[in-house]
Amino acid sequence: MNAESGSYFNRELSLLAFHRRVLAMAEDTGVPVLERLRFMCISSANLDEFFEVRFAALKQKQEHGVHHSGVDHADLKWLVATIREKALGMLHDQYQFLNRDLIPALAAEGICFLRRSKWNEDQQAWLKHYMRHNLMPVLSPLGIDPAHPFPRILNKSLHFIASLEGLDAFGREHRLAIIPAPRTLPRIVLLPEEISGVPYGFVFLSSIMHAFAEELFPGMTVTGCYQFRLTRDTELYLDEEEMADLKQTVKGRLLTARKFGRSVRLEVAESCTPEMSSYLLNNFDLQADALYRVDGPVNLHRLAKVYDYVERPDLKFPEFIPSMPKSLRQSDDFFAVLRKRDVLLHHPFQSFDAVRILLEQAAEDPNVLAIKQTLYRAGDQSRVVDALCKAASRGKEVNVVVELRARFDEGENIHLSETLQQAGAHVVYGIVGYKAHAKMLLIVRREGQQIVRYTHLGTGNYHAVTTLLYTDMGLLTSDPFIGADVHKLFQELTGLGKAVQLKKVIQAPFDLHRMLVECISREADLAASSGRGRIIAKMNGLEDTGIIDALYQASQAGVKIELIVRGVCCLKPGIKGLSENIQVRSVLGRFLEHSRIYYFRNGGKPEVYCSSADCMIRNLRGRVETAFPVLVTRLRRRVVKEGLRYYLRDTASAWRLRSDGGYVRVRIRDKRHYFSAQQHLLEHFSGPNEDD
Repeated sequence: MNAESGSYFNRELSLLAFHRRVLAMAEDTGVPVLERLRFMCISSANLDEFFEVRFAALKQKQEHGVHHSGVDHADLKWLVATIREKALGMLHDQYQFLNRDLIPALAAEGICFLRRSKWNEDQQAWLKHYMRHNLMPVLSPLGIDPAHPFPRILNKSLHFIASLEGLDAFGREHRLAIIPAPRTLPRIVLLPEEISGVPYGFVFLSSIMHAFAEELFPGMTVTGCYQFRLTRDTELYLDEEEMADLKQTVKGRLLTARKFGRSVRLEVAESCTPEMSSYLLNNFDLQADALYRVDGPVNLHRLAKVYDYVERPDLKFPEFIPSMPKSLRQSDDFFAVLRKRDVLLHHPFQSFDAVRILLEQAAEDPNVLAIKQTLYRAGDQSRVVDALCKAASRGKEVNVVVELRARFDEGENIHLSETLQQAGAHVVYGIVGYKAHAKMLLIVRREGQQIVRYTHLGTGNYHAVTTLLYTDMGLLTSDPFIGADVHKLFQELTGLGKAVQLKKVIQAPFDLHRMLVECISREADLAASSGRGRIIAKMNGLEDTGIIDALYQASQAGVKIELIVRGVCCLKPGIKGLSENIQVRSVLGRFLEHSRIYYFRNGGKPEVYCSSADCMIRNLRGRVETAFPVLVTRLRRRVVKEGLRYYLRDTASAWRLRSDGGYVRVRIRDKRHYFSAQQHLLEHFSGPNEDD
């Protein structure tokens, strides 16, 4: 069956639904209050990125005369209008939650946002001093007149527009001025406790600017002061025919262009007058439907600093220390361990230090000849990069594939690539036209008369911070077939030649899509013949229609299909005659669910793959990805139990996708059935019976 457009949900609306579920985590009173603040900030940042990337792309399509978009072929005019309606609803919910629920809940704990209308004399004096001595030296008001046109506005930067009366020092009559808030300025100011009267008293930068705006315009009267923020298109558009050097292209004009891309959205304070709003829209060449009014600060994400300022562990998730697998913990020689057994790592419950220590041992080991690694996101001051640099400086052959086009990490990746090159590593930038998204590490070691390859394959990045925040799985192995496959993959990435045949590892864009469809179809055939077929898959997004159609066909053949899809899901579950045997759930929690796992019952001989790839068009067709089999029975059982079955049992943070596209929170009446997958894993790996 070739499913028609009516068989798919719209990707953009599904993504917005995910962002709304993140906000629901903030609204959950069972979550510690500072974590609720953090979830609200994450939901705000998610919505920003949606407008910067997804919505901007839709607007560009409109400008080019495209009328339909997405796997569902949605009418573009309708889709843009629907997105605005849902985004307005989400903004309303965010600010209502902030003002009605979060601020009072924080105040009850001595964490207060001091409103300008309620400042006492001491607070007023302290803040005026702060304005004069901390803000004014770095503020540069920009009057608008024929000699001073409207300035260029950076993407997502906070600005104020002030209306003025009176004459300046040169006798000029200014009506308007723009006040940029430098990004070095804090958006919230913490007052001393003796001034605020509470343990943690905060004032918004916008409140200070509004209260003391006339300090910036001596002798003039400020008749209005309004905060605003412009969101721009931040996608990097590469013309491969004109590009001679990828790094220089990204480093040069493209990162600069991102700051001043096409205008997409204008946020203004609720108090901003219609005349001022129209003036701003005209200057940004935006229509009225691009205006979003907010009842509070225009960038909620900046409130995340409160989480860092407030030292109240009782208002945050309990701290945890990731465990080290027992076999590695008991050995000073990781190579000796991996010669005997494969090691499965389940982050963040198990420590990413296992990978880092292996790299550091490799850098020091005189028997290690070469190290090869992919880096998609590595973070600043990465100890992984330090180990690679040390290995290169010691004369080892170090080859690193750095993906320069990892969105919003391009500048950081350019810096780390230059650091690696200065240390003597060979650095390549992936394949033009295909992002290098695979997570691979290969260590080549001489052992007697043999060359042994040690491999790490993972579902997540080599990033020390995100390994504490995201759930991911990784495999450490000395399996010779996997090592040979990864060696061939690095040859593809760094050299030239046709796609190679691999024995164990599956790669995109060549084989992964086909393999998944074949495995799904095999389950359909088995179900048709024996009445038993089972697929369980966990991923971040499901969009590819080839995969969805194969799942529909398997469902119709009687295969029981359970999908754990964190974010975008274009498949419609539970529709009679199409997908009645498919269930979809989304699990959100303390950690961002990030691992990709594909389980096929295979007639009682289960096959399990972990992968760097989601079932998105971009992953399967436009990126270099890997899926690796978990071959050892004890580890395969762990992956199924920890990565799949626990999440199918979850009643704490799970949502069920309905056939109409809505999500319903999984609720239980009997508390004995309450189960949190993430909490269970935290407790399990901190106990004496941890798996290895």
